[in-house]
This record gives sequence, structure tokens and C-alpha cells, in this order.
Amino acid sequence: MTSKYSFNRLPWWLLAIIVSGILLTWNIAADTGYQKIFNTLSQGIVTTITVTLIAFLIACLIGLLMALAGFSRYRLIREVARFYVEVIRGVPVLVLLFYIAFVGAPELVDFYNWVMQKPIEWQWLDKARTRDFSMVWRAILALCISYSAFIAEVFRAGIQEVDKGQIEAAKALGLNGWQRFRFIIFPQAFRKILPPLGNDFVAMIKDSALVSALGVQDITQLGKVYSSSSFQFFETYNVVAFVYLCLTITLSLLIRGFEQYLNRKQKQEL
Repeated sequence: MTSKYSFNRLPWWLLAIIVSGILLTWNIAADTGYQKIFNTLSQGIVTTITVTLIAFLIACLIGLLMALAGFSRYRLIREVARFYVEVIRGVPVLVLLFYIAFVGAPELVDFYNWVMQKPIEWQWLDKARTRDFSMVWRAILALCISYSAFIAEVFRAGIQEVDKGQIEAAKALGLNGWQRFRFIIFPQAFRKILPPLGNDFVAMIKDSALVSALGVQDITQLGKVYSSSSFQFFETYNVVAFVYLCLTITLSLLIRGFEQYLNRKQKQEL
């Protein structure tokens, strides 16, 4: 009975992916053409991971601030937060990427020069130039702004799931707003927001491929350049897809394992 139950619970989708991955890994190891492609793309893996990690951390911070602003006692702050979330969520990532890169970045440089006008005149600081604002940081800025709106909704939903009775009890005990958030609200909300937050992180890894439109040397851009020069489109994009799949599946499994660990820990506490 146990073996039959285990057989029915076997994740066939994961097995199929593992088998496909082993076959492609074998091709990469045995075929010099695939080896050359993988060696070329491996230089972009660090860029992809770096861009995603930095953008996601900043997006989480902005998203949390927007979510908390949505619960403010002041209507103006709530309306500003709602405006930000609705506008950013309504703009496609690629459009926002181009807007930040070619409109937002030059405006930020002009604003910096205006604010630092006196130090620049006194030659304490150098005047900023638009070309000094690298495409990598423009891409990071665009991704973090785009995803911060979605992450704000994740935080908002998680916070709303916390029992209001516990918050009222914390108020009665004399806890201030920060203490209530730190000890009561966030620990409970974290368990609720972990799955959607993990999904957003995986989605950002995939959407980071859009930064190749700015010429950032990530996995996709290096694959595009290599395939255009070698005309090995089939082999190159097989490896590109394989690398992204390895990243996303590994992260999904890690997030799922951590979520199960938190659930077991919670049951033990009960």
C-alpha cells in the first residue's frame, strides 16, 4: 500500500525534466560545439543572477514600504501608494525597461546635477553624465520598480491575513507600531507571502532576459550574439533554455522545501 502510494505521488514532471537535463548535460560534456556554447553563456550567468538578486531585494524593500503606506492613517499616503501600484502594474516590463533606460536615467542625471550644482561649481564633485549611468543599473532600476508593485500586493495580502484580534491585543499590551509589526504581524505574514514571493523571484529571473534589449551581457544577450555569428541557433537556444530551466527549477524546489520546513515547524509549535 505504501509503495503504491509513493508511486502515485512520484513527480513525473520532475523526472522528465531531470532526464532531459541529463541528456542535454551529456551533449554539452561530449560535444565540443555545445561545450563552446556553454562556456560562452556561462559568462552571462553571473550577470543574470546579480541583476536579479539586487533588483529583487530593492523591489522587496519598495514593495514593503508601499504595502505599509497602503495601511496608513493618512488618506494622501494611501492614495499615493495605490496610485504607484496601479500605474506600475499596468505598464509592461519591457516598456518600463525602455522608459527607465532612455527617459528616466537621463532625467535622474539632470536632477543630480541640479541638486549638486554648487558642489559641482566649486569642483568638489564631477558633473554626472548620462553615459556614466551604466545599462546594468538602468536594467536593475527598471526591474525593481516593475516588480515592487506586484510585491506590494503580496505584502498587503499577507498583512491582511493576520488576525486583527492579535493586533488589538498587542496594542493593549502597550506595543508600539514597529513592535507590533516586528513581533506580531510580519512573522505570521511571512509564512503567507513566501510562496507568491518565491514565484515572483523565479519570474524575475525569467524576465531578466529582457535586459538583453539594452545590450546587457546576460545569458540571453550572449546567446543572441553567439548564434548570430555562428548560425547555430538550434544548439545555442537549447543551451539558453537549459540554463534558465536549471536556475528556475532549482530555486522553485528550494523555495518549496523551505516552505515545507516552515509548515512542519509551525505544526511542532502547535
